[in-house]
Amino acid sequence: MNSAPACAPTVRRMCLSEPLPRLVLITRPEPAASQTASVLQARGYQTLVCPMLEIQPALPLPPAPFQAILVTSGNALPALSRFDLSTRILTVGDATAARAVKAGFRHVLSAGRDAGALAELAAAELLPADGPLLLASGAGQGLDLAADLQARGFTLRRRIAYRRVAAESLSEEVRAALDAGRVGHAIFFSADTARAFIRCIENPATALAGVEALAISSQTELALRNVAWRAIRVAKHPNQDELVALLP
Repeated sequence: MNSAPACAPTVRRMCLSEPLPRLVLITRPEPAASQTASVLQARGYQTLVCPMLEIQPALPLPPAPFQAILVTSGNALPALSRFDLSTRILTVGDATAARAVKAGFRHVLSAGRDAGALAELAAAELLPADGPLLLASGAGQGLDLAADLQARGFTLRRRIAYRRVAAESLSEEVRAALDAGRVGHAIFFSADTARAFIRCIENPATALAGVEALAISSQTELALRNVAWRAIRVAKHPNQDELVALLP
């Protein structure tokens, strides 16, 4: 009796000659990386989590009578735990706004886009004469936003709510996947994660030639340009939904 062919339709396991599915590499910090992985897995993608930054929260900031707090990342929210929950919170995007609401803040507005949009939102909703603003951001971040608001006449206090520490190497699992050509797409949510990732690649000319980089913003795209990717594409708007929409 003839045996069934190796790739018969009744056989459920993958044939040895069949290529393995390519992976989507997620470089953002945890826990956001795992959250993005869950979204992609629910849509049928296979993922590989590769956090290139570690978030180190600062001690809670002492509360003060600010008319509003501007938040450029959800990573800043734990540092605001001592503030009155009736304080107005203006966030750069919808995901951060959702986290602020979950943290208990009752008056939250989202700019829905980027730091420039956040400055516009502040100018539309707030008056310089009503008191100073608090900008809670990561170390070294928010400088352009602060300058923009000060040019509009606002008194601003910038406080460090967290620090980001870049990874110094890739895991063996990530290295093996890149060496084997298993990574089809790499997702970058910030210019800092892009720079940290590229620094960890020993031979980017060959390791990344078959990978398509997906950038959340034009600033992130700039950080990726020095490497010969298969392609670089940028989200229409700087949020996760638009970034994920770039995947085939």
